[in-house]
Amino acid sequence: MPRRPSLLFLLLCVALAGLAAARRPGAARGPRPAAAFDYDLLIRGGTVVDGTGASGRPGDVAVSGDRIAAIGDLAGRTARRVIDAAGLVVAPGFIDMLGWSQYTILVDPRGVSKVTQGVTTELVGEGWSPAPVNATTLREDSVQFAQWGLAVDWRDLDGYFRRLERSGTPFNLGAFVGATTLRLYVLGHTHRAPTSAELATMVALADTAMRQGAVGVSSALIYEPGSYASTAELVALARAAGAHGGLYISHIRGEGDGIQGALDEAFRIGREARVPVEVWHLKASGRQNWGRMPQILALFDSMRAAGQRVGANSYPYAASATGLSQVIPSWAREGGSEAMVRRLRDPATRASIRDQMDQPGSVMVLGVLDSALRRYQGRRLGEIAQAEGKDPRDVALDILVADHGRSGAAYFTMSEADVRTAVATPWIGVGSDFGATAPDGPLAVQPAHPRAYGTFPRILGKYVREEHALTLEAAVHKMTGVPAERVGLRERGLLREGWFADITVFDPATVADRATFENPHQTSVGVRYVLVNGRLTLEAGRLTGERPGRALRGPGWSSP
Repeated sequence: MPRRPSLLFLLLCVALAGLAAARRPGAARGPRPAAAFDYDLLIRGGTVVDGTGASGRPGDVAVSGDRIAAIGDLAGRTARRVIDAAGLVVAPGFIDMLGWSQYTILVDPRGVSKVTQGVTTELVGEGWSPAPVNATTLREDSVQFAQWGLAVDWRDLDGYFRRLERSGTPFNLGAFVGATTLRLYVLGHTHRAPTSAELATMVALADTAMRQGAVGVSSALIYEPGSYASTAELVALARAAGAHGGLYISHIRGEGDGIQGALDEAFRIGREARVPVEVWHLKASGRQNWGRMPQILALFDSMRAAGQRVGANSYPYAASATGLSQVIPSWAREGGSEAMVRRLRDPATRASIRDQMDQPGSVMVLGVLDSALRRYQGRRLGEIAQAEGKDPRDVALDILVADHGRSGAAYFTMSEADVRTAVATPWIGVGSDFGATAPDGPLAVQPAHPRAYGTFPRILGKYVREEHALTLEAAVHKMTGVPAERVGLRERGLLREGWFADITVFDPATVADRATFENPHQTSVGVRYVLVNGRLTLEAGRLTGERPGRALRGPGWSSP
């Protein structure tokens, strides 16, 4: 006669069966405990603009962990945190196609100027990249690193990314490997073509960087020593990027009179290397070239119609920013800053340089390293010259010598009409061309170009709301979906269920830039909430101090 199970055994079986049922996917559950929620965060009642260019629509966006869990009418669903987005736009986080935060975010990890614009991802590496590193690549920036107290303790891109993740960052960061950095690493400032062995070393370094997560190879062809590279050299490096699914991106060799030839070279590099091409901060520079932007865009259109993958990005300002040294002829800059300053200190060579300079009176001094020169920051060379009874050329040369060639400047060389045309073009992405900075702290002593704080809100405020140069949906598309697709950022750039929760919530009625050339350290207004990988970096317009950003590694990288 079978033995009856004990009461204790029966109770144990019932308990185990209940536990197993609770763990089965789709298993029926009893009443939800009061502490349980559907989502971690719910953005309710906003206008969802998803980054594809499609019209905005009313809806809710839910986040669980680092992902978008649901989009639509989520009435009745619950979350640990609910954000009332009535009257606000809910968009993908903005992607900065060109920043310079690779070092500044290690010095001040708050990322104030970026977060307050709604930036959730930045790409760095315009010719110069954070890796590979040797004594030669470090020499040019050693004074700046010393002032910041920044120790460069990495040697390759993988080491840089690990340092970034240890430090923490409020936005995601991806990197190109720079052709200038590769040239410096192998050749230094030597003005000659690499030997076949040297070029093979440069290609191998590019290949390693791509395997470690670079998204492509970049060049900056108006700056020495990057300008020494031949087209063939750049094709070889671009092929290394293409072998890993990357792209070639360039500050082209000329942005003024020679822009057509410079674009032809970029397109040729793309064709011969069989890689997509991107042009940084597209512009028509110089008064004699004002009005040429439609013609320039037509060149891109013809390449795209022929099946070549080409694109560009721009910033919404009529003044560029780069080194003050650009006021002197290129031969005088050869060999790096130390060689340039030696030439300027020699009276005969200085006189020759001065004779070959255009009048730089409209150029504005933006940043200096020597604190004794800070009285010049934010002032134009013509104004300084008048106050000191000098020629503007002498003012520029004196500052370069005193600041060891490391001063920054703004150049007012573009027309507002050309800028507006580029901004209104839907396939042109957005790049601020400036690193993360802040109105206080270690970075505040150096003035910035207003694009550092205002690039994305300026487009939404000035060009969308005030001038109707493009629709809000088109603007969001060029800030999000366009760059994500162009660079190959996986599961970012759009509001899609299951994609990473990089989200920017802004007020379309108030979003605006406030930074000016005279007072650049002013944060923008109107961006209310920013999420990076599901965590708030900006809440009700205030920084949270969270650092949820990640190193975004390119298609050639595979996790160890």
